[in-house]
Amino acid sequence: MGFAHFGSIVLLTLFFRSNLGQQQEQPTPIPNTDEFFISDFFQKMEHVIGLNAPNLGLSGSIPDNTIGKLTKLQSLDLSSNQITNLPNDFWSLGSLKTLNLSNNKISMNLPSNIGNFGSLEKLDLSFNNFFGSLPESISSLISLQVLNLNRNGFDSPVPLGILACRSLISLDFSSNSFNGSLPDGFGSSFPKLKSLNLAGNEMKGKDSDFSKLESLKYLNISKNLFQGSVVKIFQESLEVVDLSSNHFEGLISQVNFGSLVYLDVSDNEISGEFFSNLSETHKLKHLNFANNRFSKQNFLKIDQIPSLEYLNLSHTNLIGGIGDQISMLTHLKTLDLSSNHLTGKIPLLTSKTLQNLDLSFNNLTGEIPISLLRKVPWMERFNFSYNNLTLCDAQFSLETLHSAFIGSSNSCPIAANPNLLKAKTRTHKGLELALALTISLIVLLGALLFCAFGCRKKTQMWALKQDSYKEEQVISGPFSFQTDSTTWVADVKVANLVPVVIFEKPLLNFTFSDLLSATSNFDRGTLLAEGRFGPVYRGFLPGGIHVAVKVLVLGSTMTDQEAARELEYLGRIKHPNLVPLTGYCLAGEKRIAIYDYMENGNLHNLLHDLPLGIQTTDDWRFDTWQAEADESNSISNSISNSNNIGIQHVGSGDLLATWQFRHKIALGTARALAFLHHGCSPPIIHRDVKASSVYLDLNLEPRLSDFGLAKIFGNDLQDEMARGSLGYVPPEFLNQDGSSNSSSPYVITPKSDVYGFGVILLELISGKNPVEDEYPDENNSKDSNLVSWVRGLVRKNCGFLAIDPKIHNTGIEAHMVEALKIGYLCTADLPAKRPSMQQVVGLLKDLEPVMN
Repeated sequence: MGFAHFGSIVLLTLFFRSNLGQQQEQPTPIPNTDEFFISDFFQKMEHVIGLNAPNLGLSGSIPDNTIGKLTKLQSLDLSSNQITNLPNDFWSLGSLKTLNLSNNKISMNLPSNIGNFGSLEKLDLSFNNFFGSLPESISSLISLQVLNLNRNGFDSPVPLGILACRSLISLDFSSNSFNGSLPDGFGSSFPKLKSLNLAGNEMKGKDSDFSKLESLKYLNISKNLFQGSVVKIFQESLEVVDLSSNHFEGLISQVNFGSLVYLDVSDNEISGEFFSNLSETHKLKHLNFANNRFSKQNFLKIDQIPSLEYLNLSHTNLIGGIGDQISMLTHLKTLDLSSNHLTGKIPLLTSKTLQNLDLSFNNLTGEIPISLLRKVPWMERFNFSYNNLTLCDAQFSLETLHSAFIGSSNSCPIAANPNLLKAKTRTHKGLELALALTISLIVLLGALLFCAFGCRKKTQMWALKQDSYKEEQVISGPFSFQTDSTTWVADVKVANLVPVVIFEKPLLNFTFSDLLSATSNFDRGTLLAEGRFGPVYRGFLPGGIHVAVKVLVLGSTMTDQEAARELEYLGRIKHPNLVPLTGYCLAGEKRIAIYDYMENGNLHNLLHDLPLGIQTTDDWRFDTWQAEADESNSISNSISNSNNIGIQHVGSGDLLATWQFRHKIALGTARALAFLHHGCSPPIIHRDVKASSVYLDLNLEPRLSDFGLAKIFGNDLQDEMARGSLGYVPPEFLNQDGSSNSSSPYVITPKSDVYGFGVILLELISGKNPVEDEYPDENNSKDSNLVSWVRGLVRKNCGFLAIDPKIHNTGIEAHMVEALKIGYLCTADLPAKRPSMQQVVGLLKDLEPVMN
């Protein structure tokens, strides 16, 4: 059998080479020809069960009446050849258990005949040119354990039939063009799956698609369009996780990383802080948190991860010093801490394996350690640019200085010995030292004279900035910046001459150039969000002022004086539940609003990541607004009275998943709107009330943002409301089909904001999105949005079905149902039937939880 097996490979090789370029359909072989004898040979080899012919240079199409004759074949390996097509009778090999066609040039649609391979356990088609859709007949491969389609051209949604392959252990769809959402039930269909690779496609989906893969050890879904909570992805069995370049949100500090060896969550929208307890991450070798939206925080206690080889914390809002504990990472190969706010000196980096180092775009000071400079020539990549560092540049070329040490001071202190950088022996040390001291003293004296006379003339020209690595330079415009959805231009001639007004610090002479520095030139890495008014960036102004910079990109009919007057008016509006407007800048036609930075993100993100495990102390006994008695009583009659009974005690890990906390957010938001409607003259109508406009500050107090901005644009107010956020637009500004109606006969009133608040209240109690979510009920009807679903349940006295299970047992159910009824009133179809926000505050106070 061994010689027969060898002979079949030899004949197959010769036949492929002699038939290069032949068509797939072959005529019956003519007797006494090579084709006839080879076909006859394969027919006589019908008892062969294994054929391995990898890397033999086989090329062209496989003819009919060859491999297709081996009907009892169980294992076939033709990998690493140059095969371009498969014969028609290839799909009759129904006994195959292992098929490897990887690393060829096969270009074709995968036919539905793949379903004939019912006994197949391993299928590898990677590194080919298969295209089109994966056939539904894949459902017939019920014994399949390994499926590898890596690096092909599949460009369809993942078929529903894949859910029938419940024996899968390894699944690789990476580097294709698969699109659409994963089939419903994807996560629960593969109880044995240990490795899943969907990287480099165009797939959409949610965190729940992966939450039930309990045997999974390897997960790579990078470079896709997945979204949802990062917390729900992780299973205890996971060892390798790559979620990079998606749209995941949430607080990663709640994740258990005990078994992880590799973790990459870069280029997402993750907020909060890093995980605080690193004692259980001793196995971790690769850690990448770059380009997310983390809160301001100090450097990690990194010495608890001694095995770490790769660490990337760029664009993660780090402050303070790096810390000497990083010297404990003796296996480190890559360290990237660029684009943060790190200060202090560079610690000793003792790792002998360090090959990549990037400390650029920070506020590091002092000399670069000599021991580190010794290693630099042997590194693959290094960058110390844009800091306040000094170095002795004796060993570096001019090109290296201009690329990796931009902004560094190229000077050696008198006590420094640049010869440490080069192992050379010198003579006449005493003479050279004396000469060096003399020259240094002359240079020092000249510098003092220059400062005494030159700087006195330039006092008015130069402004010394504490956080700058060098004197201010003239920065000329105009400036163009790009986000994922728009490009905006600041038509500014000289950035240093455009003032930035900070209301409470009028003596600080900030300019547009400071905004450029604070936001890294409005880099995408500092982008927090893109709303209806424009992009929002995170930044640090000189003096450590942490701000959110909102660029109003739409055109405005206001003059600069009118816009400045309006922004200064908004800056004077203060309330504990409003995000303070810190300042503004008029950059050409662009109006830039500067707010206090809110450390805990917005309500929309938090609602989908509960519980967050943050502890807070609340006192809600004092109210800013009292309800108008007669109006409040008329509405209160429709809401049953409930006794104020203390809510159940919950630990700090579950505090945010409580009725008490969600009630606090609702009441705080209601107070903010009541203040805008009834405490400002003229009243301020928000016009875009939604969950993502409600932020939580450092103390987890709710604060409403973006108030008053719509007026600055000067556009038609009805049109502004009609173009509001999906799910929050009042019905009076919508057509019957749900589309926007800018020609609505209704005028905008505070009752328009009341509707948006009602949607938020329903979100808080149900935990569901206002649109595109699941809205089940007893009749299995399909409501298109949250409002219609909850209103239907309330009308049937089944409001309890809408309560989020996360908070169901944390308070009195009757209180939550009454709150749903308040949301019902706020979302009435007719504006006149909605209560005022003062009345809503009074109604919510009646449901205020009381701690035992």
